[in-house]
Amino acid sequence: MALQKSVKRLHFGSWEEKEMAAKAIEKLAKEDVKVRKLMAELGVIHMLVSMVDTEVVGRRLAAIKALIELADGTLTLFSSEKDDAMKKKGFHKAARSGDREKDPLWLMKCTVAVHCPPDSHGGRSWKGNNDVRKQTALNKELMLEAGILSKLPKDIDAVDDQTRHEFAELLLSLSSISNTPFSLAKTEVLQFLIAILESATSIETKETCLGVACNLSAVLENARPLVSNGTVHTLLKLSSFKELSEKALAALGHLVLTLMGKKAMEDSSMVPESLIEILTWENKPKCQELSAYILMILAHQSSTQRDKMSKAGIVPVLLEVSLLGSPLAQKRAMKLLQWFKDERQAKMGPHSGPQTARIAIGSPLHPREAQEGKKMMKNLVKQSLHKNMEMITRRANAAGDSSNLKSLVLSTSSKSLPY
Repeated sequence: MALQKSVKRLHFGSWEEKEMAAKAIEKLAKEDVKVRKLMAELGVIHMLVSMVDTEVVGRRLAAIKALIELADGTLTLFSSEKDDAMKKKGFHKAARSGDREKDPLWLMKCTVAVHCPPDSHGGRSWKGNNDVRKQTALNKELMLEAGILSKLPKDIDAVDDQTRHEFAELLLSLSSISNTPFSLAKTEVLQFLIAILESATSIETKETCLGVACNLSAVLENARPLVSNGTVHTLLKLSSFKELSEKALAALGHLVLTLMGKKAMEDSSMVPESLIEILTWENKPKCQELSAYILMILAHQSSTQRDKMSKAGIVPVLLEVSLLGSPLAQKRAMKLLQWFKDERQAKMGPHSGPQTARIAIGSPLHPREAQEGKKMMKNLVKQSLHKNMEMITRRANAAGDSSNLKSLVLSTSSKSLPY
């Protein structure tokens, strides 16, 4: 009875009655997920979308909140059920142990599963209820069909922070939909997100927008519009803020796997310095892991990027992470160190460039040069360790005085490092 009354008011009532009906629909959808199907059949969604155009703040908020409830409940790519399924398949175990580290695409899936929590990507998980998931997905399709994306504010300065946040929440839920003919990576959507991320909006709203960016960046076809609209630059800036860094890095981790995304990062003046700085955040292990991963992709088969990283002082930082970081961060740091070591040895050989496969096994024609290269790398490692020992000692918070730790590390040769 309450549903029928609310629907009637929404269709035929005055603007005040429509606002009251929208609030009632929000409540009904929250209390009983099964009524969502009925609301879609009764044309509620199209009416709510049309109300978003109103200039009356309270009326617009009532419509957006009702739409959020009608779009909620879908099992997203990053939901707890998906997380559990990935655990069963061994993704989390492999991500922790570092297995299959050589496969960037597979490893990025593990990174996303570990670093993108369910509540940051929109939608609650209604376990065991496929009908509800299908219906809420259909509701999202109806919203997109009704043109909800065209209702986004063109000027965010003209709307209050609460309205920005509600729009961001709705986009977060819509961006989790899969297999849809509607593209969310449209210019108006991306400009809205970037405008919020670069404004003085609350941290909570920015986090929600980063969740949208993370969802959109997970779709390969969205890479071009994301990069062309300057998303990479904005994400790199936000990655330097500890409150926002994890989600920004997760989105960058998706984009770096594309040619245009990787090139945008290579051309940025903030790379690699900002990513190296994040490696020093010992109280943010997941940020360290994501930063190390992005650096791995940038450094892979690129002597130019490795040279930039080396000049920016990455080697001492990697040495510290390899000793004090999380297990995954340690393995990634050691992999990078191995590349720097191999390139150093390659430069001592008859050919220039990171020709690791030939130089690593030693050239029978130049044994003296190969041995000299090993000695130089050994000395470099010792010097770097000695230079940073006091800093490492303080951060490690290990038992015993610093002199004992220093003598222990200095007595370790480069060959003993588990590269």
